[in-house]
Amino acid sequence: MVIKVYLASSSGSTAIKKKQQDVVGFLEALKIEYTPLDIACSEENRMWMRENVPGEKKPTNGIPLPPQIFNEEGYCGDYETFFDAKEDNQVYAFLGLPPPPGSKEALQAEQVPLQNGTDPDQEPEDTPQEECNGVENGESEELAGEEAAEEGGEEVAGEEEEDAELADGAELEEDAEEAEEETRKEAGEEEGEEGEEEEDVEEQEAQEEEDLIISEDEEELRELEEPEEPQSEEEEEAPVTEEEEEEGADAEDEEDE
Repeated sequence: MVIKVYLASSSGSTAIKKKQQDVVGFLEALKIEYTPLDIACSEENRMWMRENVPGEKKPTNGIPLPPQIFNEEGYCGDYETFFDAKEDNQVYAFLGLPPPPGSKEALQAEQVPLQNGTDPDQEPEDTPQEECNGVENGESEELAGEEAAEEGGEEVAGEEEEDAELADGAELEEDAEEAEEETRKEAGEEEGEEGEEEEDVEEQEAQEEEDLIISEDEEELRELEEPEEPQSEEEEEAPVTEEEEEEGADAEDEEDE
């Protein structure tokens, strides 16, 4: 008997990856040989899995999701039924395999009384696989339903939590971008104000320098336009006295003679 586990190696769903790892890891822990069949890389594997999953195990859209477990050509179940069997220590019965001697499942099988006229010591391979699965899982149907509901609730809660984390991360990124944009705007406004202040200072200095040059030019122009004051006679002619007149007259008489 070969256990076949149909998987999707390139699935983008975190929940599907977790379920596949759970199934494979548990089979490896029990040292149960199995064959993984990848439906992502083989269209043949995909179509075979879809065609051989019973209709009642398919979702509403008719496309079963991995992991799906088979024993040769017989269908064992999906992840939910595998999880229920694991919780009830009925994995070997779920897979249609005889439990190893001394295991919990073997001890439980010894304690189970005759059910439906079946001897518990009878080899599991003598009983059809689907009937065996139905007998073993019939007693825990109600408990399995509750656990499946809890598992479904946990998955939904996990997906909602992931969505909330993604939304929070997106909001944080938006807040960071807005804060960065605001910082850039403030920095640009400060640079603009500093530039305006520098321009005002430069204009003021240029105006002061221009006023100084104009003042110097006006001063030089005024100095050139002011006429030179005429020099005042230092000494005015002194009045002629009578003696000087007489001396002058005598001189003139002598000249006549």
